[in-house]
Amino acid sequence: MQEHLVFSITLIGVVGIGAQWLGWRFNLPAIVLMAIAGLFLGPILGIMRPEETFGDFYQPIIAVAVAVILFEGGLQLRLDELRGLGKGVRRLVFPGVPIAWLLGAGAAHVIGGLGWSASVLFGGIMVVTGPTVIIPLLRQAKLSSRPAALLKWEGIVNDPIGALAAVIAYEFFFAPNTGEHDLTTAQLAASLLIGSVLCLLEGIAFGLGIARAFRKGWVPEYLKPPVLLAAVLLCFELANLLQEEGGLISVTAMGVTMANAKMPSINQLRHFKENIAVLFVSGVFVLLTANLTPETLMLLDWRAGAFVLAMLFVVRPLTVWIATIGTGLPWQERALVGWIAPRGIVAVAVSGLFAAGMEQRGDADGEMLVPLAFAMVFATVLLHGFTIAPLAKLLGLASTRPPGVLIVGSSPWSVKLAEKLKELDLPVLISDASYRALRPARQAGIDTFYGEILSEVTEHHIEFVRYGYLLALGGNEAHNALVCTDLAPEMDRATTYQLSMQGTEDSRKGISYSLQGKTFISEKTSLDTLLQKHYSGWTFQFTRLSEAYPPDRYRAALPTEAMIVLVVRRDQLLFQSAEQRLELTVGDRVLAYVPPGTGTKPKEEPSQENRSPEIEALEERKRAALEKVGG
Repeated sequence: MQEHLVFSITLIGVVGIGAQWLGWRFNLPAIVLMAIAGLFLGPILGIMRPEETFGDFYQPIIAVAVAVILFEGGLQLRLDELRGLGKGVRRLVFPGVPIAWLLGAGAAHVIGGLGWSASVLFGGIMVVTGPTVIIPLLRQAKLSSRPAALLKWEGIVNDPIGALAAVIAYEFFFAPNTGEHDLTTAQLAASLLIGSVLCLLEGIAFGLGIARAFRKGWVPEYLKPPVLLAAVLLCFELANLLQEEGGLISVTAMGVTMANAKMPSINQLRHFKENIAVLFVSGVFVLLTANLTPETLMLLDWRAGAFVLAMLFVVRPLTVWIATIGTGLPWQERALVGWIAPRGIVAVAVSGLFAAGMEQRGDADGEMLVPLAFAMVFATVLLHGFTIAPLAKLLGLASTRPPGVLIVGSSPWSVKLAEKLKELDLPVLISDASYRALRPARQAGIDTFYGEILSEVTEHHIEFVRYGYLLALGGNEAHNALVCTDLAPEMDRATTYQLSMQGTEDSRKGISYSLQGKTFISEKTSLDTLLQKHYSGWTFQFTRLSEAYPPDRYRAALPTEAMIVLVVRRDQLLFQSAEQRLELTVGDRVLAYVPPGTGTKPKEEPSQENRSPEIEALEERKRAALEKVGG
């Protein structure tokens, strides 16, 4: 039995994380891959049956995972960022959430065939739109800032609200069935209200207490992540003692409180919780899918399909159009937001948590919640994932240009580089905390951002989805490394570069390689070095390689001290770095930084088929003259 349990845990972990990796590797929705993997392990191949394997631990495992996932979601919610988004997000929360809850409950009862109690519960769960699914879709579609912000923050805010709605519905309809209490509706409502408020206050108190302990230095840095995880679990269990499933309210409130407590180490804690949440998301998703049976899947008849269609084409669009009346949003943005609403792990996990409780109380509708939730996840992730980019382009809400370059650090050298990048018709933005340093960039007509790139409000002013490459070109190597470390999760570490001042990581003065981006150009290329060359008259030069002017001839003509900066290859930018030297191929367009002086500038020779008659005649006269002299 013990060996079988260990095998099941190992299999769930390997399959879940493997699905996450495949989703990243092939740009596929990981949530769908995890669900497919779980279906193969459970109802299709019958390799495992989690509810039988884990027994009494099955429901607690799901409950703890949901608690950590909701806490991590709350930890992303910074209230100061919401204030800058206008009425859009506020209206999507209220009256958007009540409208979506009411319409979703009606669709679940009338079309899906659930009883009213289960319909109200499931309608609350379906309010959740899943930030873990939406954010990768936004990055893929390259949406403009306002619709992207609306979808992102609606998902983050509605995550805990949807869970709260489900808790309230569950407590109201199913908790009284235990037979321990005989309460009137008014008494039950008052009990729920008081219990919810107490759970909310407990979560806030835990958040403030942990934030204070961390600020005061009462907990060492290396113990902060495990202390935080233990505090989350303690908060969750204490709230559950106050009110059944009230822990979901408490951990969400705790996360939101800590996110807004101005903690200096919040980013490191947020990354740790993201990692823990990924593990739980992977495990729980496979666990819930594998627990389905062929008999349960057979319950997904035409009514389930009709319910999914109603949620997609009636409930969501109608909710958004009603909620955004008077907000001033153009119809294109309302149409896009009205279509995009993918459900994610929270919807499935909360459904699984309450379904288990409903089945224990003998409610037949409980076995339908998880299959319906999975049906919604599959339909929304697939349909919205494949349609968001073309729909956004059709509505004029997405950039059709290739990914641009974000340059952090304004200097005469970086401005000249930005001018060359603009020749490629790419979005280029130079950011600097010095308004004076940005003056040459403004004069050159380059987009600029004045402010600290690491500020929490930066993402309100910079559309990060427009940029696929980061160049940290400031004179402070520590700041460059901090920028790369902070923005790598947003920009992708593979396309994050920085200047190095001290050389290799073996230098006692150098910064650890693990904290840096890729070393731009070479180990010994600092900003001071580049500025000296700039004031000595060095210039940037593009050269197109061809069959007539292959890479070997180009390198032979290139001065020894010249630097290859980047290569444009099939609309892709490949920057030179110390970690990976560029291999040039025919068809590349090479940008080099070359010294002044005649004869040092490599030139592309015209191919034979492109030579004009005048050039051919001149070459013929040269050959004739040489032959005459030789004779």
